[in-house]
Amino acid sequence: MATDGQTAAAARAVAADHIEAVRGFFMALQDRICAALEQADGGACFVEDAWQREAQPDGGALSGLGRTRVLKEGAVFEQGGVNFSAVSGPQMPASATAHRPELAAAPWTAMGVSLVLHPRNPYLPTTHMNVRFFQAHVDGSERNWWFGGGFDLTPFYPFDEDVRHWHTVAREAVAPFGDDVYPRLKQWCDEYFFLRHRGETRGVGGLFYDDLSAGGFERCFGITRHVGNGFLDAYLPIVARRKAMAWGEREREFQLYRRGRYVEFNLVYDRGTLFGLQSGGRAESILMSMPPRLRFEYGYAPAPGSAEARLADYLRPRDWLAGG
Repeated sequence: MATDGQTAAAARAVAADHIEAVRGFFMALQDRICAALEQADGGACFVEDAWQREAQPDGGALSGLGRTRVLKEGAVFEQGGVNFSAVSGPQMPASATAHRPELAAAPWTAMGVSLVLHPRNPYLPTTHMNVRFFQAHVDGSERNWWFGGGFDLTPFYPFDEDVRHWHTVAREAVAPFGDDVYPRLKQWCDEYFFLRHRGETRGVGGLFYDDLSAGGFERCFGITRHVGNGFLDAYLPIVARRKAMAWGEREREFQLYRRGRYVEFNLVYDRGTLFGLQSGGRAESILMSMPPRLRFEYGYAPAPGSAEARLADYLRPRDWLAGG
């Protein structure tokens, strides 16, 4: 019969195996996505800023490593970042323990891949994808690890064809895990990426999930792999369709204005940004998601009936695949 010490040691070994499996997938995913985006851009390359932070003797600082990769001034992407990080800390930040206060004092490990792409062409949507894993290092807790992630699309001049394609790929990505998964994660995305002070969604949604542990590690890791691997299938066909469309100063100014709403969400509501800053993370990498250029205008309202006014009809939850 195993002693408590043996049981705890076995649990720690399983946790270490989980961390290594997830780390390997995340690093390979970052490599694949960067290579595909460089090819889609047709010229610019990601520049890597590899960093490492050592634990301090007093145990009070974040430790870990990461690969921050940023592409600037490309033909297609004005700026894009695809980051991998794996960090550990002595005590969970408040943003990560809202639903599990029993873990508030636990040491932890977190890792993930996060990307944001800000295209040059206003007809090509901004997009975001994130997959992440948290492990609290505490014995005797059944919920000491969880996954999160998803991808979402933020158009300025939306096309129904693009939105349907995006959501079709999202549905197919999680279909192996049950017919109820896409509707649930789609609704979660609509509710999460919502600017309450503006009364609008950030874009046309996609998938979002957090605190995922139900069904066991293999199922949750499987969902996360499918979401991460599905991103390029969802986004690259839209890039191919829109990257060469002609645009002018009017479209550019509207794109810059709407980028301001993107910043509002990230700084006010986004849990990933808050977690990174609260945990003492690397600010330059955390704020990589910000667009390189944007504008604010007091009291702006698009002309009724204009292409810019049309966007408002898309910034509310909708069944994009109805009848399909």
